[in-house]
Amino acid sequence: MRSTETKRWILENVKTLAVVGLSSKKQRPGYTVPAYMREAGYRVIPVNPNLQEALGEKAYPNLSSVPAPVDLVLIFRRPEHVPSIVEQAIAIGAEVVWMQFGIVNEEAAAQAREAGLEVVMDSCIMVDHRRLLGER
Repeated sequence: MRSTETKRWILENVKTLAVVGLSSKKQRPGYTVPAYMREAGYRVIPVNPNLQEALGEKAYPNLSSVPAPVDLVLIFRRPEHVPSIVEQAIAIGAEVVWMQFGIVNEEAAAQAREAGLEVVMDSCIMVDHRRLLGER
């Protein structure tokens, strides 16, 4: 768990979020959370090999295929998938890896930190955004 100050800094400074595991099912957090972040003013890039587009953006099969710079990688995948996502996040030059509520992978977090990325685990970015910056 990262400090409140770190989370606030992240939310105030990142602009582009690549959401790995963004869902097409509107009732799932993997859809509602990215939709909220988009409404809050962030660019949300879907990363899901099963989607063509979501939330008005073209979807990409993996982080490596995203052509735009990515500030934060938001992860909606099970913990066993996190290491390969972190490797891709490092490779594309992301600044932050954020694992949604219920997702923890200490080894991948350590790898990301060693590469200079900020890491947040087991925390809902939407809940933190509402709490720290207010609903927008």
